[in-house]
Amino acid sequence: MASFEAQQETFDCSEYGNGSCPENERSLGVRAAMYSLMACAIFITIFGNLAMIISISYFKQLHTPTNLLILSMAVTDFLLGFTIMPYSMVRSVENCWYFGLTFCKIHYSFDLMLSITSIFHLCSVAVDRFYAICHPLHYCTKMTIPVVRRLLLVCWSVPGAFAFGVVFSEAYADGIEGYDILVACSSSCPVMFNKLWGTTLFVAGFFTPSSMMVGIYSKIFAVSKKHARVIDNLPENQNNQMRKDKKAAKTLGIVMGVFLLCWFPCFFTILLDPFLNFSTPAVLFDALTWFGYFNSTCNPLIYGFFYPWFRRALKYILLGKIFSSHFHNTNLFTQKETE
Repeated sequence: MASFEAQQETFDCSEYGNGSCPENERSLGVRAAMYSLMACAIFITIFGNLAMIISISYFKQLHTPTNLLILSMAVTDFLLGFTIMPYSMVRSVENCWYFGLTFCKIHYSFDLMLSITSIFHLCSVAVDRFYAICHPLHYCTKMTIPVVRRLLLVCWSVPGAFAFGVVFSEAYADGIEGYDILVACSSSCPVMFNKLWGTTLFVAGFFTPSSMMVGIYSKIFAVSKKHARVIDNLPENQNNQMRKDKKAAKTLGIVMGVFLLCWFPCFFTILLDPFLNFSTPAVLFDALTWFGYFNSTCNPLIYGFFYPWFRRALKYILLGKIFSSHFHNTNLFTQKETE
């Protein structure tokens, strides 16, 4: 904090009100509405994903490679809701960052890491579904628990190293004119990507994995159409498994589509902003960021709508039945779902 104050003394911060927060132009009613809406999204994000985490962790029937990936993705969404969204809510409503420059970097690093981690998880899930549907005979040997654990290590370590390395080295700001004085004087937690790192983030962190996912799911659904024509001639157990795999692929494809819809505007703005001389209004960028956060709110709702076993698990959790001995062996699937 002392170095930050020294920077303020070095630079003329009169344009920014000497680093103090500007007067909030929003009325009390508008701020109350914003707090209510954002708090509701945070509540659903935290407790919806926590329910998913508890369900998959507790019930033995759900201990599969696919669900291990979904579990880790739910942890990502939970952390976003628990550690990122509350601070972003205060910044968005009050139009000011109250938590200091160092925590600003920590906050943005985790924010960036978790968003990239989510898309890496979705890529891993796409690969899992590809082998389950397109190469079912090789699935058990290709997608084992040790393989999934290695995938998860990559999903967490690569985005973490990238996010913290780029933000704390401030490589993202190299060559941006006036950035030093903006950091020293502004009270808005400014993080601006230059042309090089904005393009790198968009291409490596979003566009490339997104393109891979779209390509994989296109292949999956093409194969699913072929399966649909011959599915009635298959043995009953193989028929049932293919139906379940197809339904899982459809549900996870929807999760992927919602992710792309929510996060594309934000990543695309990060790409374009340095080429437009950082002319994107702060309010617009903030709104696009929250639109991205909303993805983590949607995921447990999607699981609840498409997965009956998740609704049953949630019911058991709320009723406290998970505290009964041996309840983790409970069957969460009805006869209809296993057929």
